[in-house]
Amino acid sequence: MKRSYIGLVLGALVAVVAALSLPSCGHDQKLVSIQIQPQTFTFLTPSTSAQEQFTAIGTFIHPPATIDITKQATWTVDFANVVTMNQGLVSPYGQGGCGGVDIMATAPEGTGGAGNIVVATATAIVDDPSNPLCPGGGKLATLAVGVVGPGNVTSLPAAISCSATGGTCVSTYSVGASVLLTANGPTVTWANCPGFTGNTCVVTIPVGGTAVSATF
Repeated sequence: MKRSYIGLVLGALVAVVAALSLPSCGHDQKLVSIQIQPQTFTFLTPSTSAQEQFTAIGTFIHPPATIDITKQATWTVDFANVVTMNQGLVSPYGQGGCGGVDIMATAPEGTGGAGNIVVATATAIVDDPSNPLCPGGGKLATLAVGVVGPGNVTSLPAAISCSATGGTCVSTYSVGASVLLTANGPTVTWANCPGFTGNTCVVTIPVGGTAVSATF
């Protein structure tokens, strides 16, 4: 009976200690990894109006949790003359800089290891296709123009002069170049032209080229 009593007391003490230790697990929560999303992003223009929000997702243990720590993380870039950044919001610097930059998000491990820093990296690329010094610069692509009806389309820079009966309807331009197309004739309807006003159509040449048409 005495042994049974001692066993019960010891069991109760173990249970109390275990119960008291459970809350401390939350106080020892540790950050074990960070994932940046997206892992890579390419800006196809140096304009400062372009933006991309990078997000830092932290994985914790004791207890396990996955939390957005974008605002708590410390963000840095390795080439500040290419992009600017504020809490993961990245924009091209806007002064013709191009290339790839490493984006880094860091945060302390947490209580029990606050001196340790958890690190994650991602990449932002500023690639101005119209700039031959940029990674994708100097590439060429074609612009094709189709004409239906009694009119013709000319381009600036002057390379295209196209009508329904022929002419120069395909020309090669640098990727990223802006081409102004002008319809000469009756009322025109443009197809596949995102930037048109009346009888004019502005085309930014994409990688792989594009085609537009004018119906009079």
